[in-house]
Amino acid sequence: MSYLVLNRLSKRYGDLTAVQDLSLSVERGEFISLLGPSGCGKTTMLQMIAGFIEPSGGSIVLDGKDVSKVPANKRGLGMVFQNYALFPHMTAAENVAFGLEMQRVGKAERQQRVAEALKLVGLSHLADRHPARMSGGQQQRVALARALVIRPSVLLLDEPLSNLDAKLREEMQLELRSIQRTVGTTTILVTHDQSEALALSDRVVVMNQGRVEQVAEPFQAYEDPASQFVGGFLGKANLFTPTAESYEGEMRARVGEAHIPMGGRPVPTGTVIVRPEKVLFSEPAACALPGRMKARVFQGNHWLCQVETSVGEVLVIRQNDGATVPQEGQPVHLRWRAEDMCPVGAGQVRP
Repeated sequence: MSYLVLNRLSKRYGDLTAVQDLSLSVERGEFISLLGPSGCGKTTMLQMIAGFIEPSGGSIVLDGKDVSKVPANKRGLGMVFQNYALFPHMTAAENVAFGLEMQRVGKAERQQRVAEALKLVGLSHLADRHPARMSGGQQQRVALARALVIRPSVLLLDEPLSNLDAKLREEMQLELRSIQRTVGTTTILVTHDQSEALALSDRVVVMNQGRVEQVAEPFQAYEDPASQFVGGFLGKANLFTPTAESYEGEMRARVGEAHIPMGGRPVPTGTVIVRPEKVLFSEPAACALPGRMKARVFQGNHWLCQVETSVGEVLVIRQNDGATVPQEGQPVHLRWRAEDMCPVGAGQVRP
């Protein structure tokens, strides 16, 4: 049996359903991200796991025990809040020790565990510093140490990196993943940041309007989205509706003026997603879609290009390898491989 099992978990507020019949199994030591737009139910779900909100239906089973009715302070979970919730009058060491004091851990053991937790997050040298004299990243580390020092069965993270600047957020993503792998604590992260979820998670749970759209490893969810919503939410996406045709004696997929060789594959039906980084600039050819460069934006390691075509605007991500990128207004041709067209359903869930 999985370590943490959510079975048909629901939360209703009158006529409003925040979470609808949500089921999820989490293995011991796994890092799971709950990902979705604001209002999709991910924070409500996390707070039900934590014990701050009582479910309207369903159950929460932790290590074989139903904890649905167990108070939050009796569940043995650690939580890092978005604003860190540090006590301003306490030093870093005192903040980290607080949970151990509530557990009535002896002074000698408490001091040892606090020292170990601060060392784990790289803050041993700031043990006597108050939060007001710390950077956002340092405060985040203190909050993480405070959650880990009680040796929680599950670590819950409620958008803990959202208050950090972009560069520090990337650094903390790497550090957070490294710490989680070191201690091996089962971890559930709530975030609306797609890149954060993809970078940190063993699996992502993509949510929309209180329901799960897809549960998958990050690469699978990105490359093989279960729905148009997942495909669009996890990154930039071009949507096409190819038609099957016979061209020069072979079956091809037609998208606008482009006749795309399928190499023996069946022509996909319905809507397909083609990621912008899979679209290449090309010489004129039967398999290429003609267009005109509408706009291009330099983003350091790549160019983001917007091309007008007969089937609508197409996004192209071109890695910055030093080569020339077409100018705005210039005619271009675009091509992609048959295997880069990923068929998507209309809200299909892949557990």
